[in-house]
Amino acid sequence: MHDEPNADIASLARFVRRHPRQFVLTGAGTSTDSGIPGYRDVDGRWAHPPPMRIDEFLHSKQGHRRYWSRSMIGWPELDNARPNAAHRALATLEALGCIDQLVTQNVDGLHERAGSMRVIELHGNVHRVVCLVCGAMHSRASVQRALERRNRLFMPTTALPAPDGDADTSASGEHLDEFIPPSCSICHGKLKPDVVFFGEAVPRPRVDAAHDALERADAMLVVGSSLMVYSGYRFCVWAAQMGKPIAAVNVGRTRADALLALKVEQRCGEALSALVDDLTAQYAAHATRPH
Repeated sequence: MHDEPNADIASLARFVRRHPRQFVLTGAGTSTDSGIPGYRDVDGRWAHPPPMRIDEFLHSKQGHRRYWSRSMIGWPELDNARPNAAHRALATLEALGCIDQLVTQNVDGLHERAGSMRVIELHGNVHRVVCLVCGAMHSRASVQRALERRNRLFMPTTALPAPDGDADTSASGEHLDEFIPPSCSICHGKLKPDVVFFGEAVPRPRVDAAHDALERADAMLVVGSSLMVYSGYRFCVWAAQMGKPIAAVNVGRTRADALLALKVEQRCGEALSALVDDLTAQYAAHATRPH
């Protein structure tokens, strides 16, 4: 149960100072200020249509075409996204020695762009595309150029952005049979973004590496995740089983609320920037004291 259900930044700073090696798990709420929508609302319910499942992508021609047609439209918005205050604050916390490992459920690559070094991308990275036949890797940018060349009919002037480079649009619906999905430039095989789709298992080496990092850590900090997906929630379960305290920065309900020692219900960038200011001031004050 919560010791401090409506904790403030000073409480969060005490938590981090008391547990200097943090295992940080981030979710979609970390990237919303970069213009990338999250999947769920503050109560953990779907805020957008559920994302495509792996079986539909692999085994349905219409599903495969629908994914790539929407991704072609939504990709520029994600490609233009830049790290926000939350990403920059987490990179600073790592530089200060407060973060032992950052594990992200996001696929946008913004943590690395902000300067975080110890990152495990649990669900992969949407900037990479893999051939399911020969295994060749392609950049998503090169795939986008090929998609736009072959499918000019499907480029609307406006579309609402959706999570992970998707787009809320029905513009391509009636002509979907005419859409040409991308293919491998080496073997012409089927291409898949190098991400874990819903219904697909997270690669075991990533899970094992994150579990080992959690064992090394003093505590766990959840940032911007409702934890409704088990692939992230299980780390809270494991942390509780290991006797490690868990804090969260998240607006709204999380699946792990009953396991939290502390929760800050503020936007990620605002809360983490204030946390960095608090810790930096404390460290500066300590450094100027006579020893």
